[in-house]
Amino acid sequence: MQRGTGKSACGYRRLVGDNSISTRISRRFAELRERGELGIVAYITAGDPSLDATLQFVQALAEAGADVIELGVPFSDPLADGPTVQRASERALKSGTTLAGVLRLVRRIREVSQAPIVLFSYYNPILQMGLENFAAEAAAAGADGVLATDLTVEEADEYRSVMRRHHLDTIFLGAPTSTNDRLAKIAAASSGFLYLISRTGVTGAKDTLAADVPDLVRRTRGLTQLPLAVGFGVSQPAHVSMLGGLADAAVVGSALVSEIEKAGSVDSAADALRAQLRLLKEAGRRGISRREAAP
Repeated sequence: MQRGTGKSACGYRRLVGDNSISTRISRRFAELRERGELGIVAYITAGDPSLDATLQFVQALAEAGADVIELGVPFSDPLADGPTVQRASERALKSGTTLAGVLRLVRRIREVSQAPIVLFSYYNPILQMGLENFAAEAAAAGADGVLATDLTVEEADEYRSVMRRHHLDTIFLGAPTSTNDRLAKIAAASSGFLYLISRTGVTGAKDTLAADVPDLVRRTRGLTQLPLAVGFGVSQPAHVSMLGGLADAAVVGSALVSEIEKAGSVDSAADALRAQLRLLKEAGRRGISRREAAP
């Protein structure tokens, strides 16, 4: 796939082949670059503990400054997720959450918020719904992008074609074990942003960032001008501050899901999410996380 030649307002050239699209995601990253600010991608599991609660949580995160919201579609065998997100998926499935229900939730979110939304799913639920049906419903609901965690770029041609036809960003994962050749393929298949896994293994909050994160980001930066978001193990304001000189966004998931799990009520969980997100955003605006703004 050839590198696109179109430039956004922030100067990013997006690796999207011949059909460059503009979504809330690309526009948000343009705004962040213009401000010289690290973005925060906030992940929560949809339906944990209910879809009504998730709507309240999304509002809280957006109000606190989340730049992109990742809505996790609960799945019975979440192999890429650690214990915290696995338990959240179990709770969401017990509450009756389905992919169709998550898409209806996105419609409700769009009534109160224009925050960029990524649907974070394993491929099986998407395949069961049907690629065309899923993409049409997701786009009509107001989603901006999709990340199918267990779908490889080698098997994603039809998926990518259908998603792009419905103007949905396709986000793929790069890992520390990915070679430069493979990172280039992943970048060429991605739009919106490229999600870099900070460490091998599953999701989960960690005390420190993996030592090879700077090398992974530098290698990927040499292959694409897509925004780079780093996740898996990112859980503290200090992690966000450290990523500021490297990446374009930090993805925080398990730390937020844990706040929901610990809270005694939906209202207290929303308050905890709001407070946590504000700390993360503040870390993204100061210290070493402050980057040179776009000219």
